Amino acid sequence: MFDIYTIIFLALAVFIFLRLRSVLGQRTGRERPPYDPYSARDAVRGATNDNVVTLPGRGGEPVQKPADTPEPAERWKGIAEAGSTAAAGLDAIAREDKTFDAKHFIAGARAAYEMIVTAYAEGDRRSLKNLLSRDVYEGFESAIQEREAKGETVETRFVSIDKSDITAAELRGRMAQVTIRFVSQLVSVTRDKSGNVIDGSPEKVTDVTDVWTFARDVASRDPNWKLVATEAGQ
Repeated sequence: MFDIYTIIFLALAVFIFLRLRSVLGQRTGRERPPYDPYSARDAVRGATNDNVVTLPGRGGEPVQKPADTPEPAERWKGIAEAGSTAAAGLDAIAREDKTFDAKHFIAGARAAYEMIVTAYAEGDRRSLKNLLSRDVYEGFESAIQEREAKGETVETRFVSIDKSDITAAELRGRMAQVTIRFVSQLVSVTRDKSGNVIDGSPEKVTDVTDVWTFARDVASRDPNWKLVATEAGQ
């Protein structure tokens, strides 16, 4: 019924099938899916997003970190004393703003503190507008105008920020307010229009203490805090 060529081809087909079976094996339904380099790359991207930090004066949404909520007594350890008014205020802010991180806030406030002091010395109104509330900006603007009218200049250089401690925190309606006491060392000198020193020293390091209050509408999409009050500290 079969000629010799048909038998040869059938034998060859069976041989090839058996060889493929021995090399490739059989699928059992438990094999791993093929490697997808794009899914691996996306996983890495997702992991690195937690390192994104929004500083004052910069746009963008802060990234909510899926961290476990610490025990109430330990939540603000090293930041505010358990049971204190400041700790209660931080609790209230954190309840309304799930992205609030006190340590990141302090780091941003330190950066803002140095930026504001430097911008004021340089008369940089544009930078000040982005970091100050309207009332505080008007006070700074008035002082800058008076200084410019006299032909005076100010030179300020930060040596260090030694302390930045939260002294108060509260939530007033939608407005979160956090007060920080800064202790810093800086070199500051004021010169008249002739270049003569009329205040401070270009070489002397001075200890400075400032108590600043920052505020933010927790219902706003704007993640940035603004300076709403300043006073000299002890």
